[in-house]
Amino acid sequence: MKNKGPLYVLTCYVIWGLLPIFWKLLAQVDSLYVLASRIVWSMVLTGGILLLRRDRLAGVRAAFRDRREWGLLAAAGCVVCVNWGVYIWAVANGHMIDSSLAYYMNPILAILLGTVLFREWLTKLQWLAVAVTFAGLVITVIRYRQIPWIALVIGGSFAVYGALKKQVRSDAAVSTFVETLTLAPFALVLIFWMEAHGTGAAGVLSGWQWLLLPVSGVVTTVPLMFFAAGMKTTPMTLSGILMYINPTMQLLLSVALYGEAFTATHAILFGFVWTGLILYLISGARESRRHREEEKPCV
Repeated sequence: MKNKGPLYVLTCYVIWGLLPIFWKLLAQVDSLYVLASRIVWSMVLTGGILLLRRDRLAGVRAAFRDRREWGLLAAAGCVVCVNWGVYIWAVANGHMIDSSLAYYMNPILAILLGTVLFREWLTKLQWLAVAVTFAGLVITVIRYRQIPWIALVIGGSFAVYGALKKQVRSDAAVSTFVETLTLAPFALVLIFWMEAHGTGAAGVLSGWQWLLLPVSGVVTTVPLMFFAAGMKTTPMTLSGILMYINPTMQLLLSVALYGEAFTATHAILFGFVWTGLILYLISGARESRRHREEEKPCV
């Protein structure tokens, strides 16, 4: 297989799809503590990778010297911190269905954000996809008086994160290191404060379970490395289709393995969101075909 890009992207999405199993192992630990540990150990691991690849250290120095770049990465770090935190809490507290919904909704939220922030042009089908998804949210709120805030926060924060990362020049390892390094002092203070007040991991974890905390950095960083390497040679259309492996695996795990109830509310909302996704994928396929036809040489 000459082009391993799609395989790397597929590996990334499969790892993300299986991650709820890992976070469930830490469900007894306060989600804020798990989040802080994830930040610290992600910084340690990416820092180690950069030390081994000394040619990338110049990228770290450049990111800190450039105020705009550092500002974007710091903002991205704060946004992904919200994403990680709510996701970890959702998995630990039996809301995996909502977290899977978030990543089904993410493309729709992302294209809507692209229109607002970057004035990106949407096709009629993309506008229809946005409208169908929004209609599902409105119907859910009106009929059941429930706002799917978990899905909206996780999906929305990831869309904002993508919009911020679109503007940075740093590669995956450098950007992840700068983002986590910026947040690490706050994370360390939180870890020590929670341990001092008896709300940390001491007394909850024992033996091999302590290894789960440093492994949280591994399961955060490794898929990002696969994603960064794979996207260099993977078509965006293929990546967009593969992306749905992640929420599909999460949805199956939540119902089949952890016994979460798939309610009528979920059925209605998922139905609208899936319809929006189908319209979105059809639009993407049409655009790709149009571009290929435009690029064909004239005979």
